[in-house]
Amino acid sequence: MLPQHPRSTPGRRAFLHAGAGAATALALGTPARAASRAPFGRYGSPAHRLTEQTLYVHPGGLGDHTTVQAAVTAAGTGATLVIAPGVYRETVAVKSDRTDMTWIGVAEDPRDTVVVYDNAAGTPKPDGSGTYGTTGSATTTVQADGFTARRITFANDWLRADHPDVTGTQAVAIKAQGDRSAFHHCRFLGHQDTLYADSTALTVFARQYFAHCYAEGDVDFVFGRATAVYEDCHFHTLVRTDLTSAPYGFVFAPSTAGANPRGYLVTRSRVTSEAPDAYYKLARPWVPSSDTTARPMLTVRETRLGAGIDAVAPYTNMSDTYPWQQQRFAEYRNTGPGAKVTVPENRPQLTRAEAASATREAYLGDWKPWTREEC
Repeated sequence: MLPQHPRSTPGRRAFLHAGAGAATALALGTPARAASRAPFGRYGSPAHRLTEQTLYVHPGGLGDHTTVQAAVTAAGTGATLVIAPGVYRETVAVKSDRTDMTWIGVAEDPRDTVVVYDNAAGTPKPDGSGTYGTTGSATTTVQADGFTARRITFANDWLRADHPDVTGTQAVAIKAQGDRSAFHHCRFLGHQDTLYADSTALTVFARQYFAHCYAEGDVDFVFGRATAVYEDCHFHTLVRTDLTSAPYGFVFAPSTAGANPRGYLVTRSRVTSEAPDAYYKLARPWVPSSDTTARPMLTVRETRLGAGIDAVAPYTNMSDTYPWQQQRFAEYRNTGPGAKVTVPENRPQLTRAEAASATREAYLGDWKPWTREEC
């Protein structure tokens, strides 16, 4: 997407503040627990594999591989990657033939296992062939179906303040495109375009599920055309020291294909902010030039919207050619200061009957990633 503020240069985001575990990892290279005698805990070891398809990743060489990408490359269909605590500074691509792969962060706290890099859309490629673009900026790209991640942080720590000459400020932490992509207790850190929940093609309605996850950013930091359910998640908007007035940014920017009956569903979640009250919009529709027939869809229900969300006008246009009122935006029984209905025409609400079909079961069909077996 085009940057909302092409010359914006916020102060350095406190990436280390993602948590004590991550702070230690980023400062020291690997958490202390990674050097223990059983670095993979209850998940076995290279000498005692859980299954023949289990591979172990350890930054200090105690596993099968020291990088996540090396393990992905070595893995076959249905593989499980057990990833020891540490900071893995690399880009990772899970191509379409690596189906039904699972990544497990060994630590109970996802802040201890971090996959991070710092490319932006406007970052020049080393070979001189141009810049990366939004998709190419992704730290992690998952094209395969059946991908599951648990207790892992996906991050892009590129910062506007470090690159005032770069106008392409999109910096994706993860681009998920596969059908049946599930993320449990994961974190997604970045600024603009943090979490790209998408599909591999306009005609592919990829289903994705995010449970007990945390995502932070400023401009359009949850975006794309997937059919995605966000359940019990926490979305956090950041301060921007480069701007002096609202809006600082937008939480959601769906680009749902017009033929897709279901876009983004946010349920039983919360939106918090470091910014002043009403400095963020809840969403704006993204109708990309590659699909001018898109009809972005977002339903936010039974979710607490903090004071950082502009309650008077929570939605805005990305392009006046495609006004948000003509898209598929709706709410249902939200709470908090950012959910207060002061101008009814700016807050479309579902009826009780309509809400009955806005559920995870309706969105995801026969796939039930919330079951005990899947989690």
